[in-house]
Amino acid sequence: MIPTKIHGYIDYLVGLFLIIIPFILVINNPTAKWLLIGLGVSTIFYSAITDYEMGLVGIINFKIHLFIDILAGLFLAVAPWLFGFADEIYWPFLIIGIGEILISFITAKKPRYPEKA
Repeated sequence: MIPTKIHGYIDYLVGLFLIIIPFILVINNPTAKWLLIGLGVSTIFYSAITDYEMGLVGIINFKIHLFIDILAGLFLAVAPWLFGFADEIYWPFLIIGIGEILISFITAKKPRYPEKA
């Protein structure tokens, strides 16, 4: 199992990566570009408000965080087909989406310190 602290580092790195990937890959489709940026910002935000070692404010518990990760991964994986830009670019969405789902399933379900009440 991946410790929750390591999962936290992954969260912030994935969030940052989602924000910069449209510029690295020069994604011209505005829907694809802004979906990645929006998901990156939201990943950083919900990571910051999660009650775990890497959270800044413990508002949501870690199990809810993992559920959001799974939903975000599913959304990322299907977004190119859902929004009709799969013929232009799909592989970063699919790879990152599947990765998010897999990481969520192999992460420890409780932080190593007691959660705040």
